[in-house]
Amino acid sequence: MSDFPWGDFVATLPLTLLAAVAVLAVAFVVALQIHKHAVVDVVWGVRLGVHIASRSIGKGEDPRYETLLRNAPGNPHLFALRRIYLTQAGSMWFISLPIQVANSETPSLGILAWIGAAVWAVGFIFETVGDWQLSRFRNDPETDGEVLDTGLWRFTRHPNYFGDACVWWGLSLIAFDAWPGIVTILSPIAMTWLLANGTGKPLLEKDIGDRRPGYADYVRRTSGFLPLPPKKLDTPRGSTP
Repeated sequence: MSDFPWGDFVATLPLTLLAAVAVLAVAFVVALQIHKHAVVDVVWGVRLGVHIASRSIGKGEDPRYETLLRNAPGNPHLFALRRIYLTQAGSMWFISLPIQVANSETPSLGILAWIGAAVWAVGFIFETVGDWQLSRFRNDPETDGEVLDTGLWRFTRHPNYFGDACVWWGLSLIAFDAWPGIVTILSPIAMTWLLANGTGKPLLEKDIGDRRPGYADYVRRTSGFLPLPPKKLDTPRGSTP
């Protein structure tokens, strides 16, 4: 028998999610056939924007930005313009190059475009389900100080970041279906690096162990990015598992 926890995995895929997949598949077919790649970009962007807004309303500034502005040399507003807004603008222009190319080309749909559609759908599901599970966990007063390690979070510490990377690789594969898109391959590579090693996972995990004591063990047994079966930790002799 395999030790893979299929029960936990299947539990993250309710019937409503299957219905959502069907809707996404239809949307992809329509969007790709009329060569309007912006449709899938808007679907992803609206979903993420609504999630961030609902999570942030009434809760003040993001602590990461507060720290940056508090330690800013000179005028904090000019520092934010230079360090945050202009940097983000340049990064998004570079990362979105596959989208710009895809929207300017009208090739016949090939296998690479359909693979990209599937990768995008997987990423969208990981992002949506991961954010939903995290929101439920945070809104439960009984989980204060605990670590979310069920559902998709059992297999990766950052299902939303993994999903985001898949979304951008999916969009890029759609762009790669036409030869000019291949020259933008550094864009999804850069996005994946930022999520896994740059401003995403490392920055988020910098002090989370101070707020959630069980996070160190969670890190030891759970993949940091790619969804993988959790590791079995050795239980010290004489202790209760």
